[in-house]
Amino acid sequence: MKNKAICTGLATLVMAGSIVLPPVAVNAQRNLDQASHHRQETKNQWRNIAIGAGALGVLGLLKHDSTLTFLGTAGALYSLNRYEHDRKSQSSIDRARAAYFSRPYFYRNGHRYTRKTVWRNGHKYYQFVRG
Repeated sequence: MKNKAICTGLATLVMAGSIVLPPVAVNAQRNLDQASHHRQETKNQWRNIAIGAGALGVLGLLKHDSTLTFLGTAGALYSLNRYEHDRKSQSSIDRARAAYFSRPYFYRNGHRYTRKTVWRNGHKYYQFVRG
């Protein structure tokens, strides 16, 4: 009796998983889009901080203030380091997204899922449909 209930529960989970998979592909694309967009925003913030810190360093040089020069230069170098880190991270996110959605089809649990183009709110998305 317990085995029958467990088998029925597992069968229900498998069926639910196969029904949920196509919307998950669109959500995965949205998540990768959001991650790339967030990385772009933080990258821009670090660039702007680097510009401000560099200006502070130049101001320190013009005023012959070694503290301002040191802090401005250190801040600019650290910000540039973070900018480069975010730039590389954004590139890897974009590569993962491209690799995931560049395949025209894939097989899962013996079923073929084919990529279809979906337009929502003027944006182009891809969705894998069981076919």
